[in-house]
Amino acid sequence: MPPSASEFNRKFRAAQRQAQQQFNRDVQRFQRQVEAENRKIEAQNRKAVNDYNRAVDQHNRRADAHNKKVIDEINRRLQASGRPQVRYTPQEQELVDRVHDAIPVDVREYDVFLSYAKIDGSTVAGELHGRLRELGLSVWYDELAIRPGRSQALQMDQGLRKARAGIVLLTAAYLAGRFWTERELGALLHKDTLIPVLHGVTFSDVAEYSGILPDLAGFTTERDSVSDIAAKIAGAVTAES
Repeated sequence: MPPSASEFNRKFRAAQRQAQQQFNRDVQRFQRQVEAENRKIEAQNRKAVNDYNRAVDQHNRRADAHNKKVIDEINRRLQASGRPQVRYTPQEQELVDRVHDAIPVDVREYDVFLSYAKIDGSTVAGELHGRLRELGLSVWYDELAIRPGRSQALQMDQGLRKARAGIVLLTAAYLAGRFWTERELGALLHKDTLIPVLHGVTFSDVAEYSGILPDLAGFTTERDSVSDIAAKIAGAVTAES
């Protein structure tokens, strides 16, 4: 017996629903595949963009560092070309050669540090500091005014860690026993990268204070102006090997 019309319609609608459900499942599966592929493509694009940006940043940093190095070298040469011509005594030339040979090749925060006694050395130290800066040297200065009650030997070691060379402005107060013992001062001034500058005292005064320094070499304001001494120091510290 053939199915009735109502039975046929019921089965037909059931088949339609089943087909529609299958179609919807197929569409959803396809959409998920498309979305997954889109996410994959977006991730690849983001990675490619990020990689490119990182490469550009690295290139720019290298270019900036190179440009800064070139500019610094140009400025240094321009400053050096404008320095006054100086003549060294034989003893000064020995000091310059010793300092230049001993200066570390690694980059330090400063070219030189300047140590002085505030009591009688602040004026000359300030002028020397200014002249050195005009000649293109970076100077660690303010924190190295000698004061009673502080470990000066420790301070010198700290200065040598920060700077490529040291300048010690020897004045009457600097030589006074309240700052140093004779042995401490002698050990300090025999450091290869320290440059003595005498002001208001003579080499004989230094030798009289400390018998272990009879052959001390350095610069003195008795013979040269502060400007000339600054130029001589700049030549010692920045001379090309």
